[in-house]
Amino acid sequence: MPLIDLDIPAGVYRNGTDMQAQGRWRDTSLVRWRDGCMRPVKGWRKRSDDAANASVRGMINWEDNTGNRFIAGGTYNKLYVWQPNTDIVDITPAGLLSGRPDAAAFTGYGGGFYGYYGYGVARPEIGNIAPATSWQLDTWGQYLVAVSNFDQTIYEWQLDFTTPTVAAAVSNAPSASGIVVTQERFLFALGADSNPKRVEWSDREDNTTWTPATTNEAGGFELETSGDILLGRAVNGETMILTTRDMHVAKYIGPPYVYSFERAGSACGGVSKHCAATFDGGAAWMGVNSFFLYNGGAAQKLPCEVSDYVFNDINRAQISKVFAMTNSTYNEIWWFYPSAGSLENDRYVSWNYVENIWMTGEMARTAGCDRGPFQYPMMADPSDNKIYEHEISYNYHGLTPYAETGPIRIATGDQIMKVTRLIPDEQTQGDVTTTFKSRFYPNGTERTYGPYTMANPTSVRFSGRQIRMRIEGDQLTDWRLGINRIDAVSGGRR
Repeated sequence: MPLIDLDIPAGVYRNGTDMQAQGRWRDTSLVRWRDGCMRPVKGWRKRSDDAANASVRGMINWEDNTGNRFIAGGTYNKLYVWQPNTDIVDITPAGLLSGRPDAAAFTGYGGGFYGYYGYGVARPEIGNIAPATSWQLDTWGQYLVAVSNFDQTIYEWQLDFTTPTVAAAVSNAPSASGIVVTQERFLFALGADSNPKRVEWSDREDNTTWTPATTNEAGGFELETSGDILLGRAVNGETMILTTRDMHVAKYIGPPYVYSFERAGSACGGVSKHCAATFDGGAAWMGVNSFFLYNGGAAQKLPCEVSDYVFNDINRAQISKVFAMTNSTYNEIWWFYPSAGSLENDRYVSWNYVENIWMTGEMARTAGCDRGPFQYPMMADPSDNKIYEHEISYNYHGLTPYAETGPIRIATGDQIMKVTRLIPDEQTQGDVTTTFKSRFYPNGTERTYGPYTMANPTSVRFSGRQIRMRIEGDQLTDWRLGINRIDAVSGGRR
């Protein structure tokens, strides 16, 4: 009997119809590929029993000048720092305006124009959705700088735990909906002075001087855009500024203008205050219906093999909760987003920017950051509002790593194939189980066989013209899967 190689290319393909994904992995969670080999995403553990008061939206880690490490995160009405000993400290500024835990549309009584609708009838959503409140955080030297998009006051915290001292407003700074510290050591206020298109910056090395003068390099510029500024990122010696419609690049040119601004991409706007992440050589972000990439020159659409799946099942009303983070150890960018039936982020899509592989899965996270000065990347879980260290051990807290293919044709024409044996290709025998689903016709009844615990060979008994293969990994091992083979023979016609 001939052996048929189930040689499935790395990565997930989930665009178009089911048959268009034939011979590819179509549904996955908590798996990744490296050098063409499938393996599990590692698990996570609590870093601390201390929890924030609500979902964390905005997170950063850093190291001070004496080697102490910190983690900071903000909720809709609080700002926290986790000390080196993992204890949480509330550094919420005095008078901070409490924002929105969820995005909201003004559709109730009083919405719209007088007389257009019946008395007491909720208005349809015809305006902008007010986004969920989040924090943009950066470091000014060893100090933390932060701004809530609802409160819009720029704050600084100077590492003082003695009182503890809370974050304080930066003197003379304008209001802002976002911030970024440039590589030239200027603090940018994004959406400055209630103008969603304006950028203002402090003097170099002095975040308390904002009024332009011949003796400093403070300044401001209003972008020529139809969008509103979302975020800024330092990329390749430049500062990328992403709006809801396009992307601009700020380049330092020195006095008297200090910075020049140039549009580097149109129709490539982002969806949230945290939809972009940087990596060595560039930045990538989630747009309304596509992903985009900037690595110098001009922004470009990033071909994505799972875009139909992601953008057809996303809660557009809560899309402001989308956040992106870099997992540099594995050359990946992860985007967490709320699925269509969820109020909170419950799914992720990730991209390996070295091997150009897309992956999908289920995991509820509201904020995160790369490992930085720590050993592991960190993310915030909305179920308990605690910080978790990731990519450690193989505890998935009830979730299971798995991967399932689209249809795989094992017969041609009217032929039916009978499969009797599976020849597995694992690093350690028995670390994964395999389930097969067979059909005689594309829209015919699907029958399930297994799961089979791997032996070499594994006895199986099923027939069909096409199959699906589902792999589930052991939750305690760092398993590897290569190219499985099946032993099949023609079984006639049906």
